[in-house]
Amino acid sequence: MTLGSLENSSNISSTFLLSGIPGLEHMYTWISIPLCFIYLVSILGNCTIIFIIKTEPSLHEPMYLFLSMLALTDLGLSLCTLPTVLGIFWIGARDIDHDACFAQLFFIHCFSFLESSVLLSMAFDRFVAICRPLHYASILTNTIIGRIGLASLGRSVALIFPLPFMLKRFPYCGSRVLSHSYCLHQEVMTLACADIKANSIYGMFVIVSTVGIDSLLILFSYALILRTVLSTASKAERLKALNTCVSHICAVLLFYTPMIGLSIIHRFGKQTPHLVQVIMGFLYLLFPPLMNPIIYSAKTKQIRDRVTHAFCY
Repeated sequence: MTLGSLENSSNISSTFLLSGIPGLEHMYTWISIPLCFIYLVSILGNCTIIFIIKTEPSLHEPMYLFLSMLALTDLGLSLCTLPTVLGIFWIGARDIDHDACFAQLFFIHCFSFLESSVLLSMAFDRFVAICRPLHYASILTNTIIGRIGLASLGRSVALIFPLPFMLKRFPYCGSRVLSHSYCLHQEVMTLACADIKANSIYGMFVIVSTVGIDSLLILFSYALILRTVLSTASKAERLKALNTCVSHICAVLLFYTPMIGLSIIHRFGKQTPHLVQVIMGFLYLLFPPLMNPIIYSAKTKQIRDRVTHAFCY
């Protein structure tokens, strides 16, 4: 064994270092308060949505079943990041074992791409409801909805499953500091002391085959919806049809905008300030689970009425 290899093997670490917000370490205790509030509202909000839809028979319709899938996905996404984020801001626990990091990134990416699939399914629901209203009940049966949910879950798991194993085969002998308070594949792979071309290509393939295709199909669905709505004679009917899509459009923008922005920063924006990466990372994983229950509760009368009834009576 050469001196160089001995030196490299001695530098190999079994842990990564997670990061909080650079330059604000003295304020972590105060920063943890709004973070706790965000997690609390996210978890309670999504649990409330799931509970209301499950217990109210009148909400056992395709639109609300897809909404319960979205809430369940957002709940999983919140629980994936909660331990490491609060661990850093509460007690300064930055170290994370390689296997724990790989497990976390598996669940984060799995739930993220599952959310993309659910948003596409919800766009299809709006398309059928507006463009094929007479066939709505016959197309979106409970069996079909269940199959769509299983197919979405299967696609996410199948595409993300190889990533932890692809990362595990690498040695990590250089810097072990991550930019975020949680693990992401596109960042962890850059810390490897090896050729990461295969990981980079596969990661790009996963992004294109999930977020890329889903976002294009969502745009296509709304183009068809807009064409159908504009051909409607009554202005009141147009507004009514478009109003049923507002919540979904907000959810799509909340999810895809920071996700695409963060992916671009990690792959092409090497000179981007660290603070921008951190903020985009928090927007990507914390805001959709926080805002989706609020948006759907505010814009959907059936959900709003039952939430009001639950908390006021």
